[in-house]
Amino acid sequence: MNLKPGQKVYLMGVCGTAMASLAGIFKEMGFQVAGSDQNVYPPMSTMLENLNIPIFNGYRAENLKEFQPDFVIVGNVISRSNPEAEYLLSQEIPYTSLPQAMGEFVIGSRDSYVVSGTHGKTTTSSLLAWVLESLGKEPGFLIGGLPLNFKSSFRPPQKDIFVIEGDEYDTAFFDKVPKFVHYKPKHVILTSIEFDHADIYKDLDQILQAFRRLLELIPEDGTLVYNAQDKNIESLLKYCRGQKVSYGFESGDYTLSDRSNVLGRNQFRVFKKDGDKKRSVADLALKVFGPHNTMNALGVFALMHTLGFEQGAVLSALASFKGVKRRQEILLENKDYALIEDFAHHPTAVRLTIEAMKEKYPDRRLLAVFEPRSATSRRKYFQDQFEEAFSHADALFLSVPYEAAKIPEGERFSSKEVVDHLKASGHEAFLGENAKELVSEIERYKSPGDVVLVMSNGGFDGIYGQLRSVLDQSNT
Repeated sequence: MNLKPGQKVYLMGVCGTAMASLAGIFKEMGFQVAGSDQNVYPPMSTMLENLNIPIFNGYRAENLKEFQPDFVIVGNVISRSNPEAEYLLSQEIPYTSLPQAMGEFVIGSRDSYVVSGTHGKTTTSSLLAWVLESLGKEPGFLIGGLPLNFKSSFRPPQKDIFVIEGDEYDTAFFDKVPKFVHYKPKHVILTSIEFDHADIYKDLDQILQAFRRLLELIPEDGTLVYNAQDKNIESLLKYCRGQKVSYGFESGDYTLSDRSNVLGRNQFRVFKKDGDKKRSVADLALKVFGPHNTMNALGVFALMHTLGFEQGAVLSALASFKGVKRRQEILLENKDYALIEDFAHHPTAVRLTIEAMKEKYPDRRLLAVFEPRSATSRRKYFQDQFEEAFSHADALFLSVPYEAAKIPEGERFSSKEVVDHLKASGHEAFLGENAKELVSEIERYKSPGDVVLVMSNGGFDGIYGQLRSVLDQSNT
């Protein structure tokens, strides 16, 4: 379909991070845009309001009748039985999925830089977009978070480069393929492969099949930059026809050493393999901490170095990267307490985030607060791994799973079991039925110097504001 500026585009599930960003892209491209959702909360709802994009709260056929769209983009949260989907299919309104719309209307023939993997996509794609911006490339981008170096999570393409997160989650109820299949990948950073998305993938083998499709799409003049320490990636390399470049702490084409926290910076030296030897190619400094963010930055540096971009500008951009909203974001820091928010919802991400905060605040007690909210974290599949990850914190405050009744009882994550097991092994752990109960426990338990780390991929019942109030009061 030849969409023209001025026509009406409607997005179902518009408050998803990627969907809200796509709505913004279409708005800036000159279209009339509106959307609907049943989970309307910041930061995406705020971003849409600031863009003057109307949000219909709740899914109803009447929303479409009122807006009368020329084109509809259906988010992957929308089921076939959704009342708006039912109405759409009964009409002759053209529609597609987010990934298909991205590939056809936004990426087009541009060079597509895709950041994929189980962990680190948002931070790595934000780093990559910022580096390319600092190099004067004016990349378009769509990122599943709000990079603090930019005003929003998206930008329509200005020139011939587009940066996008490549998620393996499925596309839509009418298009059951991984999202990244539609993103026309030319240069790819692949951070990691683990089992995830237990609601749509049966096991790791199915996940590997999805990522195989991504690697097969990279052209011969493209590039795959991948985590050398990830054995799951190694099994798929034969399917990539492009140039393959690896990175890692100790193994890979690009490695690092001498990492330390110096004057509030995460600093390390980068080496490149040269035959049987390694040569030092750069000294890198970051404002973000932890092994995970170190690897994210190393992957971006490896791609930029491989493609021949000016190194001084690359290093300067990495050093000035501010981070991403809801990724180790400092919500409050006073003389007694720090309150940090993170999007972590997989056990590996939880462990790495806890490690990063322990590294940033080495002499302070870390209180981890977690809401099992994602499709994977609400299931029992990773319960033991979550328990191990939580054990790295000084204390855990764990809520019951979000909308637990929607998960079959035999498959459901048991917050009580996790708390009981941690207590039995000598760890401090507390269970809360809701945010209010957890805040009360934290208020009773806290002590000056504590760092409170809240992890959820949703609104967590407004816990952030409640904790900010509690921790602010202690400083008056």
